[in-house]
Amino acid sequence: MKKLVLFIPLVLFLGMGIFLYQGLFLNPQKLESALEGKPVPAFKLEKLENASEFITNEDLKGQVSVLNVWATWCPACKYEHPFLMMLARQNIMPIYGINYRDERGAAIRELRREGDPYEKNIFDVDGRLGLDLGVYGAPETFIVDHNGIIRFRYAGPIDQNIWSETLYPMVKQLQAEAKKEGVS
Repeated sequence: MKKLVLFIPLVLFLGMGIFLYQGLFLNPQKLESALEGKPVPAFKLEKLENASEFITNEDLKGQVSVLNVWATWCPACKYEHPFLMMLARQNIMPIYGINYRDERGAAIRELRREGDPYEKNIFDVDGRLGLDLGVYGAPETFIVDHNGIIRFRYAGPIDQNIWSETLYPMVKQLQAEAKKEGVS
């Protein structure tokens, strides 16, 4: 019996090693989202630029759009920003920003300095909408169809490679579906 007790640490170590080994093959950008296939959670939040104007989840309906979570304190958001600016110039679809747990003044100054790729910018000062979306941190990007349904979630900064290989094909497909339904 005493000899069996000596093997318990070895068995625990091997079990933990197998568990950690499996983690090596997971993609950290692909987060399972309980919201994929479901509507954007209901919200009514202030516009970043004007606290007396509000944006709601209804504003995201009518066309395929990108919902991008960002903040001034986020280094990866700064890396992603020039690419979002290029996308905005191409006018492929509207990009809505969620300024996540940030300071309004700092966010407005940064957008004035670096450019504003967002059609509308939601000020989520306390992170309530981010929490409802299941956001782990910034940046995160959601593809939303013309009915306001979340179709895809991507964690991490978007660049040309991610856009071309993953996000843009999905946007094109969703835009084609919207066109079939008579939505522009």
